Amino acid sequence: MAIRGVSEATDKFHDECGVCAVLGRPDAANLVYLGLYALQHRGQESAGIAAFDGKELHHRKEMGYVADIFDRSLLDELPGFAAVGHVRYATAGNSSLINAQPMVAKTHRGQVALAHNGNLVNARRLRHELERAGAIFQSTSDSEVFLHLLARSQAATLEAALLETLDAALGAYSLVVLCDGRLFAARDPHGFRPLALGRLDETWVVASETCAFDLIEARLVREVGPGEVVELSGEEPRVLRRPGPGPHAHCVFEHVYFARPDSRVFGEDVGAVRERLGERLAQEHPAAADIVVAVPDSGVPAALGFARESGLPLALGLVRNHYVGRTFIEPRQAIRHFGVKVKLNPVRSAVEGKRVVLVDDSIVRGTTSRKIVMMLKGVGATEVHLRISSPPTIGPCFYGIDTPERRELIASSQSVDEIRAFVGADSLGYLSERGMLSCLTTPAENFCTACFSGNYRVLDEEDRADVVAKEER
Repeated sequence: MAIRGVSEATDKFHDECGVCAVLGRPDAANLVYLGLYALQHRGQESAGIAAFDGKELHHRKEMGYVADIFDRSLLDELPGFAAVGHVRYATAGNSSLINAQPMVAKTHRGQVALAHNGNLVNARRLRHELERAGAIFQSTSDSEVFLHLLARSQAATLEAALLETLDAALGAYSLVVLCDGRLFAARDPHGFRPLALGRLDETWVVASETCAFDLIEARLVREVGPGEVVELSGEEPRVLRRPGPGPHAHCVFEHVYFARPDSRVFGEDVGAVRERLGERLAQEHPAAADIVVAVPDSGVPAALGFARESGLPLALGLVRNHYVGRTFIEPRQAIRHFGVKVKLNPVRSAVEGKRVVLVDDSIVRGTTSRKIVMMLKGVGATEVHLRISSPPTIGPCFYGIDTPERRELIASSQSVDEIRAFVGADSLGYLSERGMLSCLTTPAENFCTACFSGNYRVLDEEDRADVVAKEER
């Protein structure tokens, strides 16, 4: 497992991956393409689609955005009634085409395409065992472990082999598997990552988030339950393994930041949850101020809630440039805060002479928060009170989120007042863990808060030793 760190340009946790699958339409790949387009926020490094036409598995994957990779002519080369797709941001394995998904292989069980969102905490140990047994890996992604386990299983049926494979995996996985036209969906027993089932007429659709259903006008049927394994066929999914009893470990950061606000995740509307986070934040950390300003786009729902609860007006104080590409040419002459200013620009007329409450969802290293605070003061804000709609982030994630090592997280070694001084804010308030969990209708024990609390529900022994070693360094 490799934790590659957070981009200095964004100073944000990166979304993990997104999966989408369709069964029962002659244009399955086209629908998957649209689903991946809606899930682009979950991974921007690579994208891929595999489609089965009854005889052959056709597939294509490239580095880059979904819309830049797939055009009409390319989708025409992916015929079939069943397809799976994936968007990726590397959380385990290098950022390279060899690690792009879906993972595809020819096995004695048939042609297999597999797409995975999550991280296996025992991937390194399983990989070593498989290599000692003669397996030859083509990638550095932990997702390839699933393929080798499935191909090497001695179980009599595909269903039994899949269950045996999942029994060996430890950690986070929301998984879709296409094998010779049969489509399966599975979720780890803790339910770390979301996975939903939808219907479009007689067609089955699977996606990481319901916003993918909205784009193709499919309706949400239900979520795949934690620990559940289903085959998509007929009027109802064929359940191979029923959901486990819990307690579960849903990633609370899906509600804080990762999922799109128009999605429904873990049984709740994400946007509504984020507004409640903002309301609770205003109760816990009120500020004597004139306006509320959101850090767009992820801070907007919480800022709405904060403004409503505090009675302060919400102002458009920062504008985001939505057309920033993956790379851009920096000017030869130095421009202060260029990396942030190319993405965000303050609105002088809105903030000049005002005391500002600045609402964001998280602070990672603090470098971007510092630059935004300085930008607002640079155009005349008299005070900037920074409010964060989640608790201080003190630890890395091992379950499918790209996070820095502990020593790079500013809250792991500095107090709230020290962070406030570093970012240059007049005051700083984080939402408490208790307050955050109170904004969710699901019981608190069913959420993973490891990055805030250090309470890791699932770790392989080797990885547990790594955590201890990193804490001691």
